Amino acid sequence: MTGIIKLTDRYTEAAIDDEIVVMRIDTGDFFALSGTAAVIWAMIDGQRDRMSIVAELIEQFDVSEREIQPQVGQFLHQLYQAGLIVQA
Repeated sequence: MTGIIKLTDRYTEAAIDDEIVVMRIDTGDFFALSGTAAVIWAMIDGQRDRMSIVAELIEQFDVSEREIQPQVGQFLHQLYQAGLIVQA
């Protein structure tokens, strides 16, 4: 299994109330993550891949794989496009 890795040299983050605010250092782009997005962001630890994140969300939120998998894929794609993560 290969995990998803945050590119920590490219961003800074702060927890504000129930959100995680992530700023891309070189562009100044901000991302406000809340709800499931914040949970997914916290799960990205270099050990988990997309399917293990999906499995944990199914268990944590009692949702179906069919329901959550496209959302996880879309969010991870956005993070990849933003230059914040890579696949190990």
